[in-house]
Amino acid sequence: MTPAPFFSPPRRRTVVFIVVIVLLHVLALDWLNSHAGMTRPAQDVTRVVDMELIAAPPKPLPVAPAPPPPPKRKPQAERRPPPPPPPPLEVPLPSSVAAELTAPPSDVPEGPVAPPAAAVIPAPPPQAAATPEPAPAPAPPPPPPAAPLHYKINVPASAEFDMQVDRRDADGTKWTGVAAMSWQNKGDNYQLKLEVGLSMLITRINLLVLTSTGIIDDSGIVPVTATEKRKGRSQTATHFNAAQKTITFSASTASVPWLPGAQDKASVPFQLAAIGRGDVNQLAGNIDILVGEEADATVFRFKLVGEEEIETKMGRLVTWHLSRPPKPGSYSSQLDIWLAPSLQWYPVQIRNTEASGALTTQTVSKITVAAPSTTMQQENK
Repeated sequence: MTPAPFFSPPRRRTVVFIVVIVLLHVLALDWLNSHAGMTRPAQDVTRVVDMELIAAPPKPLPVAPAPPPPPKRKPQAERRPPPPPPPPLEVPLPSSVAAELTAPPSDVPEGPVAPPAAAVIPAPPPQAAATPEPAPAPAPPPPPPAAPLHYKINVPASAEFDMQVDRRDADGTKWTGVAAMSWQNKGDNYQLKLEVGLSMLITRINLLVLTSTGIIDDSGIVPVTATEKRKGRSQTATHFNAAQKTITFSASTASVPWLPGAQDKASVPFQLAAIGRGDVNQLAGNIDILVGEEADATVFRFKLVGEEEIETKMGRLVTWHLSRPPKPGSYSSQLDIWLAPSLQWYPVQIRNTEASGALTTQTVSKITVAAPSTTMQQENK
């Protein structure tokens, strides 16, 4: 065989086609290799850029918080004005220090905020401690009541009183009763008893019994012991100790300073009678009398209302009307006493008006004067 036929045209075309394909593959591989080499540096560059961007953020961050501090500093100054020290500390620090002070307030729970607050607060405490100092000033107890005036006294003679009792309850209910009052003037001492109750056919049911015993001196009636017994309740006693200058009570542990002229509820009307008998002009002004009751003592202030005529079973009597009006914080009832100058200034009518509107009036129906052995009375018509 000869080489000619091997390079015949058909075979030559096949060889050329293969060669071309091989060259194309070589070129493609070469292009791919060159392209891959170019892309890798690009990726490296981008990565470097990314790292630069991450490092850059911290730089703008300090710039961003710088503007907000000024507005935050103002409200903070408004909140802290109450304590005097804080304002002067914040005003001179409007710069970077102010920015540091404004940052913690937004983060209240953080620890760094506590130190500055503690540094500012200590200043006020001394002021707060200084303010309570005046509190002890009002501690001293109120002074005892001033001693009453010394009156000219003329104690009335012994007498027995029969009295009619008219009661009107707060709801308008009315009822009547009787009272008996015994006044015994024995010169240097006295005994007084008042019984108030309901009169039955042959007896009297006592609803209230008052007693008073003591001495008589230049100040008038001086009670030593007074008792009170109400129906259905235990008897109570009030003790007047002039030597120890105290008034004590069986119904309470209270102890009240004793003052000259002190009286009990039963003896008050007869002390007023003794003052009127001593000098009628003494009744013109206020008359203050310390009165010991069941569990305490209170100063009664009597005022002269004027001269009045009242109707009694003994006829019309000219009297001097004295009144103790209610006193807020002490007593809410009103006590009125009518003294008869023509009858040794004896109390001829006593009325108690309660805060509820209930009214109790005791009016004489007969007076028997023991000393001169005379009787003043007028039978029921």
